[in-house]
Amino acid sequence: MGVRKKQMAERIKAEKQEVAFAKLNNCPTSPRKMRLVADLIRGEKVEKALAILRFNSKEASRKLEKLLLSALANWQAKNEDANVEDADLVVSEIRVDGGTMLKRLRPAPQGRAHRIRKRSNHVTLVLGSNNNTAS
Repeated sequence: MGVRKKQMAERIKAEKQEVAFAKLNNCPTSPRKMRLVADLIRGEKVEKALAILRFNSKEASRKLEKLLLSALANWQAKNEDANVEDADLVVSEIRVDGGTMLKRLRPAPQGRAHRIRKRSNHVTLVLGSNNNTAS
């Protein structure tokens, strides 16, 4: 049983070497707007994804570009001897979840008030090598 656990630990460690991730928490953009940009780069190679984000006019693309560069730097920190161009990295997973909401009141006619919900989101981006993702 000890040998089996050791083999599993080595396999998990090898898988972790191949993937890198970055998180962006409490980004003050609505999740719906962020998902529009995130859907453009899901499953794409890193170089193509960076090009898509760089030339997209949406504000969310600037934030996702920084997040992708951060994930790339995290991958390089894990794999110091490997080359980024040879690794054939892809955006294997990108998830946009709703974050905290700032609730504000806006005056409305006849003494009423309407609630304004200022939304934020959490983005998780996972980079993986192309040979181990089954897309």
